[in-house]
Amino acid sequence: MDCIFCNIIKNSTNEPIIYEDEKFIVLPSLRAIAKGHIMVIPKKHTDFLFNMEDRDYQETMALTKKVANVLQKAYDSKTVGIMLNGFEILHVHIHLIPRSKFGELDLKKSIELSKEELLNVSNKIKKVIEADGL
Repeated sequence: MDCIFCNIIKNSTNEPIIYEDEKFIVLPSLRAIAKGHIMVIPKKHTDFLFNMEDRDYQETMALTKKVANVLQKAYDSKTVGIMLNGFEILHVHIHLIPRSKFGELDLKKSIELSKEELLNVSNKIKKVIEADGL
């Protein structure tokens, strides 16, 4: 299987990891719709969200909620948008995007972030996790 997320998970030493445990990794999105756009990625490969085992689905959504709350605080946003795409990369990943007004979840507005920008996103969110927990 040639899955970009499985490869990132196996070789994550060069990635700007926001959070990682035995089941998940959270990373900034390379193609960001807004500053703070991140992804919650289960380490267990499953192609689509609704093909996940129930327990894996529940754990994924529980972590996504916690990460969204941290993201909202880190970026002082009114809310956090959630997106599931699933056509470009066949590995479950949940996009979280801080937002404060209608229309901010437009994929056409995405930009590719530099390594430095990705690291800045990671560090900003990690500071909130370190201060308040996850």
